[in-house]
Amino acid sequence: MKKELCYLKANSPIGPLYLVANSKGLCAIRWGSEKPNKIWVKKQNHPILKETKKQLEEYFKGQRQKFDLPLSVEGTEFQKKSWKALQRIPYGKAISYQKQAKMLGDPNRARAVGTANSKNQIPIVIPCHRVISKSGQLGGFTGGVEIKRELLKLEKA
Repeated sequence: MKKELCYLKANSPIGPLYLVANSKGLCAIRWGSEKPNKIWVKKQNHPILKETKKQLEEYFKGQRQKFDLPLSVEGTEFQKKSWKALQRIPYGKAISYQKQAKMLGDPNRARAVGTANSKNQIPIVIPCHRVISKSGQLGGFTGGVEIKRELLKLEKA
């Protein structure tokens, strides 16, 4: 039996977000330009989605620097390690892909780290926006470079 995926739309200063969860945890945050998947069930009272929405509101008001949510992520072992490393980057700090690779034990895997970050299904909560190129350029971001810039500006990174 497949796990039911529920969603809730949340408004934010960077535009609408779709929050997606199953019974175990938050699975995804989708940008407003991405329409809800037809298999998602809209649930206003899903406890994980309600808490995610609350914590995101606090984050955007500058009242929260770290998220405390159950997560349900799927990916390769390397991707999961990369995403764990992202969660250790402090609020308000930006690091290079190379530094993130170094956190994983191999500074030569910066490109692999960038690829893993691009597969992150839970942006903002798993803060891939805090990783930039060694030269200081913002690089890619699933929500677009302008949203990445806004998130870093919010955090004063």
